[in-house]
Amino acid sequence: MLENYEINIDTLAILPIEENISKVYESETEYIVKQNCNKIIEDNCKFYGSSYKGRCEGTRFLTGIKSKCPIIIDESRDMIFFPTGSTRNEKNCWIALNKVKEYNKTIFGCYITFMNDFSLPLDISLYSIDNQYYRATMLKSKFNDKKNFKN
Repeated sequence: MLENYEINIDTLAILPIEENISKVYESETEYIVKQNCNKIIEDNCKFYGSSYKGRCEGTRFLTGIKSKCPIIIDESRDMIFFPTGSTRNEKNCWIALNKVKEYNKTIFGCYITFMNDFSLPLDISLYSIDNQYYRATMLKSKFNDKKNFKN
């Protein structure tokens, strides 16, 4: 079990297991981490040079999104994560936008298939995942437009 976790280009998703324990899925492996999902996200925002609050303010500035904000963890490597629900909800998961291949409805919610063909079932409606995915792609688009405008 890891004490903390550094999000990287292989990170697919961060899911809660217990109150302060998460499971992190990477392209080739998975880890159990002694932190809740939000703490992993917060620590990684700091690691990559900002705060979680700062990342949310950046999202708000670029997109107008005020709740359930997708965030840019590391802009240089285009690492954008989106929450599956409210960050106050203990069942909230974080998903790497650029690793999502597709998502589909199931009887119990939906499942996300990642670029490596790994599928992850989630207890979330197709409408919710569709909305969160859309918001994250909007953030990516607005950020890239701003980045390209400077060049």
